[in-house]
Amino acid sequence: MKRSSMRVQSLPPYLFSIFHERRKALEAKGIDVIDLGIGAPDLPPPDFIVDRLVSELRQPEQHRYSPYTGCDEFREAVASYYKRTYDVTLDPKREVLTLIGSKEGIASMMTAWLDPGDVTLIPNPGYPVYRSAVHLAGGEVVDLPLLAPAHASPNYEAIREKDFENAKMMVLNYPGNPTGATIDIEVFLEAVTLCKQHDVILAHDAAYGSLTYDGYQAPSILQVDGAKEIAVEFGSLSKTFNMAGWRIGYVVGNEEVIKAIATVKSNIDTSQFLPIQFAAAEALRSDFSAVREQCEIYKERRDYAVEQLRRIHIDAPCPKGTFFIWAPVPDGATSREFSERLLEAGVVVTPGEAFGTEGRGYFRISLSTSIDRLTEAFSRMEKVVKEMER
Repeated sequence: MKRSSMRVQSLPPYLFSIFHERRKALEAKGIDVIDLGIGAPDLPPPDFIVDRLVSELRQPEQHRYSPYTGCDEFREAVASYYKRTYDVTLDPKREVLTLIGSKEGIASMMTAWLDPGDVTLIPNPGYPVYRSAVHLAGGEVVDLPLLAPAHASPNYEAIREKDFENAKMMVLNYPGNPTGATIDIEVFLEAVTLCKQHDVILAHDAAYGSLTYDGYQAPSILQVDGAKEIAVEFGSLSKTFNMAGWRIGYVVGNEEVIKAIATVKSNIDTSQFLPIQFAAAEALRSDFSAVREQCEIYKERRDYAVEQLRRIHIDAPCPKGTFFIWAPVPDGATSREFSERLLEAGVVVTPGEAFGTEGRGYFRISLSTSIDRLTEAFSRMEKVVKEMER
């Protein structure tokens, strides 16, 4: 049999899958493994969303194909959410597109907008899918380093003027994965200004935009005056409403970019199952009290985890967004080595290098597990750290 494409063959190993296989091997031996690596909610979707799904499932006409761009009800609900939350006005027919999860949408955007060799500025550390999507589209990645130690604001001074001039797209992500970093609107204003100056499309991944704490509200990039001239923003219901497996999201903003993404999608999919879209519309039209309740659960876990990390001499920052903690690795090990030692102790975390070279020396903890399991995980982690200190 002939080989797969060079683009597939040249993809770097997906570190998440490597650790997943090792975890399964340990579990097959009867070892109790606590997974703090996966970025998937452990909480259920609110009942009112499930009820709407069940109701729509019983309607025979809802089992037909969806319109390629998504049903009107969902797109109108997205536009209404943006007006209510950010005071941003969107045309649901031209400036909103339904996605089969924001991950799929980001990959479709790269295919729609990049030609072979086109440069995209990608945050480092950052969600690995950005880099792989550019690669599969035939583009080239130029790292956009995030300023340490918090890895929040972009370090534009590290970008050569030549790379800015050659760039066709730039990606940002706040609140950030893996770092949990949060920013104010001034960071978006600077990004929009730079991208306009260099004729660069700006894509913002806001998948964790509603998971915030301590009174912080994440801004939308579309709140910047004139942002829609060059920017799009991706949203997802996966984390906001614990609907990860439902695969429903959206992209909003620049009409030309959205039209290009829709062209790609109309050739490879027929949008999401209609009952899921209707249930997602119900979620976005809600008062978000269910989201606030789950944020209180994550906040309790965050506070506990940060306290436990600092108790064992790991000085982790306390994030105001996402359900991740981005922590420095104890002295004496790389991020990969520390993660492997924890795995041997039955605790899965994600080594920072999985998110780019700037992630070396850090590891990511997911808070998508109960306090009881976190307690056991940190007990095991403490033993590993003490062994390293000997």
